[in-house]
Amino acid sequence: MRSTALAALLLCLSASRALAQDTARAPAATIIKAGRMIDVRKGEVLSDRAILVEGARVKATGPSAEILSSAPQGATIIDLSNATVLPGLIDCHTHVLLQGDITAADYDDQLLKESIPYRTIRATVAAKTALENGFTAIRDLETEGAMFADVDVKRAIARGIIPGPRMFVSTRAFSATGMYPLLGYSWELKMPEGVQIVDGPDAIRKAVREQIKYGADWIKFYCDRRYYMENGKLRSKVNFTEEEMAALVGEAHRLDHKVAAHAIGKDGIMAALKAGADTIEHGDGLDEESIDLLNARGAFWCPTIYVGAYVAEGRAAAGAPIWKELVEVEKKAFGLAVKKGAKIAYGTDVGGFAWTENQAREFAYMVDYGMTPMQAIQSATIVAADLLDQEKNLGAIEPGMFADIVAVNGDPLKDIRVLEHVRFVMKNGKVFKHEAGK
Repeated sequence: MRSTALAALLLCLSASRALAQDTARAPAATIIKAGRMIDVRKGEVLSDRAILVEGARVKATGPSAEILSSAPQGATIIDLSNATVLPGLIDCHTHVLLQGDITAADYDDQLLKESIPYRTIRATVAAKTALENGFTAIRDLETEGAMFADVDVKRAIARGIIPGPRMFVSTRAFSATGMYPLLGYSWELKMPEGVQIVDGPDAIRKAVREQIKYGADWIKFYCDRRYYMENGKLRSKVNFTEEEMAALVGEAHRLDHKVAAHAIGKDGIMAALKAGADTIEHGDGLDEESIDLLNARGAFWCPTIYVGAYVAEGRAAAGAPIWKELVEVEKKAFGLAVKKGAKIAYGTDVGGFAWTENQAREFAYMVDYGMTPMQAIQSATIVAADLLDQEKNLGAIEPGMFADIVAVNGDPLKDIRVLEHVRFVMKNGKVFKHEAGK
């Protein structure tokens, strides 16, 4: 009898302790006072607003006086009344497992001289950097030879082990035999591969299943290579046959996964779109015909402008002068795509350039190439969320959305470069960065 009573008492105490711990862990309500808040859905800037956050999501928004008057008892007040507040930014093309590869030598050194554990450690720093730069979500488009390490980084972030953005990952990506680095080494040596090499429809279907098995959210493939100009058009060599691409896209879609296609020249772009790719990455050679097909298919374009400008001089000096031409080719394509209403999602290819460079530099290029500042911000919020099928969770500051919120000094609609200096970052209702404002 005594032992039964004691056991019951201990069980009760244990339950009470657990409840107390859960209560302590539960985030208190938070109210953010915003001097200016960008409503990306309406394309408007609202003054003197407040945002009520409960747990991981936005509970309400409205005039400051209204939200404050009905504030829950004990709510934390964050005063950003001298800042511009906007949704957390989304970068749809990153590589946390890569640290810059202007030349083939830069790339080869990482695959040959850095272990996957070492590269993963560096990736945790890259993820933290992205978050502190205001990017609360990223689509990481392959590990460049680091196998499935992106899944581990994603998991560590989701479990609160390390800070970082929400990650949507594509693991290893695909290319065909002889079409992707490492290249140029003796045939007597078995060199590491920067991607998963696949040939033939059956092998491709199996490989798609394998990547999904190990945690891929997206499937990525390298559609083209060897870029050259011909009659004023940027051309390229396509890596896969139509049958192979149909197998890749078909199997991914059958398993409810979308497909990102690296396609720079028009040949690659057209082949990827005809195969059913959901996003075109880079897409420098887009022209009127291919933009019309992009729009007809409902596909997105991630231009990754800054990386092209960043690597151009170094790659030209290393023997590939076409990269200098690509800068102007893409500028023309971008302006045309904006005019034709293409779905352009923010993507930088950071990792292709060093993580010490702020990935928000892409915004200035987008505005210079033809977008309004509001369109550029929308590309990194509601458009990017739509690309990720996360339009009910991400991309706007609205009731029910995740509380992913950033703030900057100044007005990004007057000077888009202020987004390169984020002073406040909240993800999932938790503050990760809060610097004093001016």
